Amino acid sequence: MKITFLGTGTSQGVPVVACNCLVCLSDNSKDKRLRTSIMVEHLGQNLVIDSGPDFRQQMLREEVQKLDALLLTHEHKDHIAGLDDIRAFNYISKQKLDVYAVERVQEAVKREFHYIFSGENYPGIPKINLLTIHNQPFQAAGMHITPIEVLHYKLPVMGFRIQDFTYITDANFIGSEEMEKIRGSKVVVINALRHEKHISHFNLEEAIAILEDLKPKKAYLTHISHQLGLHDEINKKLPHFIKCAYDGLQIDLD
Repeated sequence: MKITFLGTGTSQGVPVVACNCLVCLSDNSKDKRLRTSIMVEHLGQNLVIDSGPDFRQQMLREEVQKLDALLLTHEHKDHIAGLDDIRAFNYISKQKLDVYAVERVQEAVKREFHYIFSGENYPGIPKINLLTIHNQPFQAAGMHITPIEVLHYKLPVMGFRIQDFTYITDANFIGSEEMEKIRGSKVVVINALRHEKHISHFNLEEAIAILEDLKPKKAYLTHISHQLGLHDEINKKLPHFIKCAYDGLQIDLD
């Protein structure tokens, strides 16, 4: 199984047009972070978690020719706004794309992309199968998926465990039962927005504490704002098994 970090950044913080911080001005490509998303490849199947505003750019950069399923963690725009661009994969496959989400997120998708569901079948619109998930294991793109429900302030958000890999984004609380679902993962990815506390995201200290409790072989930080700092500087201060992820990073779990 191969994991590709499509994006590791966030919309949080000062707008790019007004920002002259060290991260935004950095020449290091690892400091250039698109909105958070990830792709899992296993046995010839490609599954993407979240389709934010940078989805098209991410697919082009990684030269993705095939997409078999899309999982949505929650309905915020930085995680669903690029859904329209799945139409290119419809064109290639001649099939609808399976999109997995809880009912609340599906309702948001129907509002934001109402033309997909109008029934008019306008030529070229995205074609999707909206499939309902709950906090119970399911199959997608031939993979066994275990949902992990976390809280993004008061909003329930789905993380996912696929074999020995767990992916959590946009969280500031994980209950004890959900933590047990993660435990035993060889690789864990978790959000770490910045150094200061935040109302709806783990900060760096909180993310490290969770990872030190879980004790995976490897862990990666994602959903990083420029307020966390430069990639290389962050890595110098992390425990040995934790790394700051970056756009385009690939890891193999086989």
